Amino acid sequence: MSSTFRVDPRVRATWRWGGAIAALLVVQSLAVAAIVWVMVSGSHRREIDTALAGDCRFFARTSVGEQREELREMLTRDIHRDRFLALFDAGGRLIDGNVARLPDRAGTVRGSFVATVAPTELPGKASDVARLMLCPLPGGGHLLTGFDLDDAEDALRIVERALLLGLLPAVALAVGFGLVAGRRAARQVDTVRQVTGRIVAGSLGERLPVGDNPDSFGLLCAHINTMLDRIQSLVADVRGVGDDIAHQLRTPLTRLRAGVEREMRGADDRAAFQAASDAALAEIDQLLGIVAALLRIREFEDHARRSRFAPVPLAAVAEDACELYRPTAEDRGIDLRCEIATVGLVEGDASLLIEAMSNLIDNAIKFSPAKGRVTLSLAERPTGIVLTVADEGAGVPEAERVLVTQRFYRGRHECEGAGLGLALVKAIVDLHGFSLGFAATGSAVSIVAPLRQV
Repeated sequence: MSSTFRVDPRVRATWRWGGAIAALLVVQSLAVAAIVWVMVSGSHRREIDTALAGDCRFFARTSVGEQREELREMLTRDIHRDRFLALFDAGGRLIDGNVARLPDRAGTVRGSFVATVAPTELPGKASDVARLMLCPLPGGGHLLTGFDLDDAEDALRIVERALLLGLLPAVALAVGFGLVAGRRAARQVDTVRQVTGRIVAGSLGERLPVGDNPDSFGLLCAHINTMLDRIQSLVADVRGVGDDIAHQLRTPLTRLRAGVEREMRGADDRAAFQAASDAALAEIDQLLGIVAALLRIREFEDHARRSRFAPVPLAAVAEDACELYRPTAEDRGIDLRCEIATVGLVEGDASLLIEAMSNLIDNAIKFSPAKGRVTLSLAERPTGIVLTVADEGAGVPEAERVLVTQRFYRGRHECEGAGLGLALVKAIVDLHGFSLGFAATGSAVSIVAPLRQV
């Protein structure tokens, strides 16, 4: 019998995250240690090379007769016995100094080099390793100058041990921090996975946890929550539209079916059938108008038409709306007056703006008493460009001013219509970034457009 050992996916995620972070920190620690080592060793070598080049320049300026005296004085001052100085003639024979002969590499390397020398003034020591430089002197001779590397190697070994001792806790801390950070990251990702899984399952109210002082991940979660709020709102709007359509069309469809069935059974000639058909077509047109209005409202709420915005002369649009409804007002005995002042341009869609004005004028004519007056006024004020449509009716009660802009709300049930006129106006106003308001007293509705910035 064989069994397979399975590791929890969350544990594997912790290992992956922790291993990646720990590896990154370990590589960083090793890189820092290598940089320190290179800098220390390079600095020591540059100091030696500078000193050796100084010896060469000094002896090159010194006369031949004084070179041996200067060499002896320098060796006398070398109390630590870490200097090598020797003068050689053109044939390579020793003139004076503490090195018995030229090293094998002398003359073949430009600049300083490391070689084994034979010291003459170090009792008990027949050879030593030093960094040397061979310099030509005026007259054909050469100067061999150098430094014993024993002390330098001891110092570098101390640096090596210090770096190693510093790397051990650094690596341990890197591994520990990597595991802790990996566990935290895996836990955060797992939380996101669980919440998104519940959202996919239908719990649209789920949100990601955000602390009081969020870090970068917390800020990302906050933005995701804002996005989820918007998605939930859009889904609710779509469901609301569907519910509104189902609720508002059920009664007209039921009435349409009953009417068609009644008329068809009671009709005994062609004229009766024609009348039944006309009535059915009128009902169908009304239903199609409701559906079209709902679709237009959704289009405006999604800001699908903002790309077509352009400067619009609002005065000309208001004039067109008045001319469009003047015959209707005359037929109903309403005095339609238009008081339009010259105003600036606004950013928008002219066809949508005239549709909003038309709805306001249509409502005013509908609710105005017989032989009443409807006034459309347009003026530029400090608050912006204000378009007002007023009638002599009772106006909208204060308690209903928020409700009348909702879809299918009809505060006056005796009036015809589907209750979408002001909802359509509100959608157009919001699309343009304007504001819609009702007069405190009387029956007047105003659209306020901000002044266009030139």
